[in-house]
Amino acid sequence: MIAIIRGFLRQFGGIMSIQWYPGHMHKAQKQIKELLPDIHIIIEVLDARLPYSSDNPMIARLRGEKPCIKILNKSDLADPAITEQWLAYLEQEQGVKAYALCSEKTGEVRTLTDLCRSMLPAKEKSIRAIHALIMGIPNVGKSTLINIMTGRTIAKTGNEPAVTKGQQKINLGNGIILFDTPGMLWPKVENENSGYRLAASGAIKDTAMDYDDVGFFAADYLLKAYPEQLKARYQLELLPASELELLEAIGKKRGCLGGGGRVDLVKVSRLLLTDFRAGILGRISLETPEMIAKEKVELEIYLAEKTSKKKERLKKFKNKRKKH
Repeated sequence: MIAIIRGFLRQFGGIMSIQWYPGHMHKAQKQIKELLPDIHIIIEVLDARLPYSSDNPMIARLRGEKPCIKILNKSDLADPAITEQWLAYLEQEQGVKAYALCSEKTGEVRTLTDLCRSMLPAKEKSIRAIHALIMGIPNVGKSTLINIMTGRTIAKTGNEPAVTKGQQKINLGNGIILFDTPGMLWPKVENENSGYRLAASGAIKDTAMDYDDVGFFAADYLLKAYPEQLKARYQLELLPASELELLEAIGKKRGCLGGGGRVDLVKVSRLLLTDFRAGILGRISLETPEMIAKEKVELEIYLAEKTSKKKERLKKFKNKRKKH
C-alpha cells in the first residue's frame, strides 16, 4: 500500500506534506558560509538511527578539504550492529573520523577536544586557538553534547527541533574555540525515504508534518525490520500483514479511537512515533548502508526519467510554437 501512495505522490511532484526550511535555517546557512574561512575543523553531529538521512549534503560542499569528525549521536537508541556498519562506512567511504556517542557517555564526549587537537598536529605549536565548528540537524542532541564538553550549561536543550536559534562562540579551554550554530536542514530532500526518516526521528517540528503519513511509513518499516519489538511492545500475538492493519491493531489495544469506535490513525501514529523516539520499542535504526546504496540507484533512475520527461515536454512546446 505505501508504495502505491508514494507512486501517486511522485506522479504529482511531491513526496509528503512537510515544510521544514524556516527563515532561521537560511540565515544559519549564510552565517556558516561567512564563518568557514576561519574554521580549522568541523564536528558534524548525526542521528545514529539515520546517519545518511541526517547528514546535511550542504556541509560536504561547504567544508571542502577541512578535517571532519562525524558523531553518531543517540547511539543508545540505535541498533548497535547497524551502527558498527555505519562507522565503518563513514571512515572507509568518506574518509572522516566517525564515533558513536550518547549523552550517557560523558567521559567519551569530553575527549572530543583531544581528538580535535590530534587531527590538527600543525596547530600544536601555534599560539592561535583552534576554531571548531559544530553542526547538525535539529533535535540531534548537539546542545547536550556541548554542555557535556564544557561541564556546564552553555547551550539550551530540549526534546524538540530548533531550540538553538543563533550562533554561539564557546571557549572550551585547552586552546579550542567552539562555534555552535542552529540545527540546520536543507531546502530540498531528494530521497523521499530520508524525508520520512527525518520526520519520524523528530528532526522536523510535529506541527509541520502529517502524523498519519509518517506513521504509515514507520509502521511499514518496523513490520519488516523489527517485528519482534512490535509484538513485545504492543502485546500482539500475530503481526498484521500491512501497515494499516498494524496501526489499527495498535490503536484498538491502546484505545486510540475516534467517532464510531474507529481507530484514529493520527492518534495511533503519534503513539507509535513517540515510542520509537523515546527508545521504548528498543534499539532501532531506520537505515543501513546497503539500503541507502539501493535507494541512491533508484533515485538516480527516477531523476533521470524526470529530466527526460521535462526535456520532452520542452521539445514539444518549442515545436508547437514553431508551427504557430
